[in-house]
Amino acid sequence: MAIRVVVADDQELVRTGFAMILDAQPDIEVVAEAADGAQAVAAVREHSPDVLLLDVRMPVMDGLTAAQQVCAESDCKVIMLTTFDLDEYVHTALKAGVSGFLLKDVRRDDLVHGVRVVMAGDALLAPSITRRLIAEYARPLPPGAAPAPGGAPAPLSAQAFAGEGEGGAHGRAGEPRSLLQQLTAREEETLRCIAQGMSNAEIAAALVVSEHTVKTHVRNLLAKLQLRDRIHAVVFAYETGLVSPG
Repeated sequence: MAIRVVVADDQELVRTGFAMILDAQPDIEVVAEAADGAQAVAAVREHSPDVLLLDVRMPVMDGLTAAQQVCAESDCKVIMLTTFDLDEYVHTALKAGVSGFLLKDVRRDDLVHGVRVVMAGDALLAPSITRRLIAEYARPLPPGAAPAPGGAPAPLSAQAFAGEGEGGAHGRAGEPRSLLQQLTAREEETLRCIAQGMSNAEIAAALVVSEHTVKTHVRNLLAKLQLRDRIHAVVFAYETGLVSPG
């Protein structure tokens, strides 16, 4: 079954170009295009796509607001398009539940690969974004620590990924560290490997198991931790102190 995609960007040439590249793939179908955030939300509601490719800066409704609505209302994977390798939008987008980021000057093959990677539940971060994101935001959250005051970005605590309100938009309940206790020893080892940026093949080699077993561990730990995908598993591991930067 083809991966159903909505492409949202207010620049027509960018939007149509990405749509043409993706639609030319045998396993990808572009079901709609959108010129602003409001249209993107409406398109997701109407077409129920698997992946939404969403520009950060758009008129009517910006990409972050659109991402928050889409992630709260559906299981659609959201890929944010950014102009720079890291900007002020990354923190908020991750909290909203975004599954990955691509630079707008992405190569054709990387664009196609990115859609497939996110659909498979893997993290999608440009290497430069990954390094700087971990350095700047993945800080251990002390027990009982309150969110950062004022305009300073708070740490990406795992609780934030659930959205606002009790239990969050996706039903998260309980403290992040208590959720960690639900993991088996192998699942915790797998989480550590994911946080180090290892692929399934690399994890399988490190743990001396099959890739199929690794996929099972990943699926189970994501379910137990109530996380959308691997990118949020990475930040969860740093935020709970399971792994440390450096």
